[in-house]
Amino acid sequence: MLSSPFNTESPETDESTAKTTDPKEGRSSSVSGSALRVGVQALAWAAILIVLVESVTAANGMTLSKQPRETLAVPRWLYLATGGATIGASALLASFVTDRAFIYALHSWSVQLPGVPAIRRGASRLGQLLALATLGLMVYVGYSGPQLPAASLTVLVTFVGIRGGLPVVAYLIGNPWPAINPWRALTTFLPEGFIEYPDSFARWPAVVGVLALVWVEVIFPVSTVPRVLASAILGYSLCTVTGAIVFGSDAWFKHADPLAVLFRCYGTVAPIQIVDGSLEVSLPGNNLADSAIVTDESDVAFIIALVWELTYSGFITTTAGAQTISAVVESPLGAVLPTVPMAILVYTVLFLAGYVLFLTAYWYAGKAARRLTNTYVTSRSIALRLAPPLLAIAAGYHLAHYANLVVSLSPALAIAAVSPLTPPANPLVLAPPGWFTGLSVAFVLIGHLLAIWEAHAAAYDLFPSRLVAIRSQYPFIVVMIGYTVISLWILSLAGATPPYLG
Repeated sequence: MLSSPFNTESPETDESTAKTTDPKEGRSSSVSGSALRVGVQALAWAAILIVLVESVTAANGMTLSKQPRETLAVPRWLYLATGGATIGASALLASFVTDRAFIYALHSWSVQLPGVPAIRRGASRLGQLLALATLGLMVYVGYSGPQLPAASLTVLVTFVGIRGGLPVVAYLIGNPWPAINPWRALTTFLPEGFIEYPDSFARWPAVVGVLALVWVEVIFPVSTVPRVLASAILGYSLCTVTGAIVFGSDAWFKHADPLAVLFRCYGTVAPIQIVDGSLEVSLPGNNLADSAIVTDESDVAFIIALVWELTYSGFITTTAGAQTISAVVESPLGAVLPTVPMAILVYTVLFLAGYVLFLTAYWYAGKAARRLTNTYVTSRSIALRLAPPLLAIAAGYHLAHYANLVVSLSPALAIAAVSPLTPPANPLVLAPPGWFTGLSVAFVLIGHLLAIWEAHAAAYDLFPSRLVAIRSQYPFIVVMIGYTVISLWILSLAGATPPYLG
């Protein structure tokens, strides 16, 4: 959590900060003033958010189920500029909160709930065994069950349950994966830990793993052909179990397994955490200001991968993405290879190049922050400290991209769970109303607003000088505005099927 605000030993502490952190003089009035400013800022944020969401909802109308985001009634440049200005305005408003005592008190507030370790361990073991049985059923149904995606338990559990719904559980009420990890349950019956996990590996295997999973999801028909998905599940199971046996399940699932690391990252956004065997309830996102979440460059790379993969998945399923892919494949350059291999190469290059661009932009922001502030803190330390708030952006992106899918196919998932081998010929699929488009915009902006505030708190914890703490955030705010504009632009585009991958 945040360090105590009453530590003023650093020589860079300015006069205003010293007054703020003095426990004997004026602290109560300063805290009250900060609380008032936060209240005013919350109202301003809500007003900006409501205006933007209402304009986008009205612009898109009520035809989401027919042709989503076909046109905008307002100019797209105005829509994107308003979204970017929302993030910039929120950063400006957050900079007005300069009372360290108030920031520390806000992030230290929590309510402890009694925990029952024996019940929790029993529930975790039962959950893992049920998940292991579900995993076996998914593989069996994938090969022998119906091959219609909307009726296949394998496809629905993977994409509606695990890909779409389970991260929502993680960033709303806490990380559920340790209690339902089927591969962790499987390794309890096997010998393990033959080689010590190298410290130099850090979480780079998880970074490679999550990028590989997204690439497989895009290139191969895992979401449309249950047999292909079942084969992918078997391949992932083989890699995961082998890694856990060789390096030990504790080390593997803490550092290398992409799903375990993904759900743990999303779980840090949740207001509910398990601390020393008890449940701790705090404000949403409070843990993102904790310096222990990100410890090295691999953690930053993993967080940026979460942000980028959702951006990439959204882009290639729009008309602009489809036209971009088609233009390259059908150009003279595309004649070098046959159509399908060339398309796969284009998808892969776009995926990797975009990720490198996102990652480079973030690291450059760290270097720019150090030059702007002329501080003794290294650019690496600044980048590591301000990386956790990006998880709020990833959570907002995820909810924006998958809320529609989860709502639409939840009835089909329930029917397939009851009758996995003989589902109805016409699975029930819901059509969410048009205002879901406005919700998607709201999810993106709320994630960015939360990230702005948590970055503000992290900067105040990192720097003793109030002015340096504010200036250090400027480059990261520019990066966040860029992420916002790109995401809102993707949400404003009409949907399309990625070409050449049928």
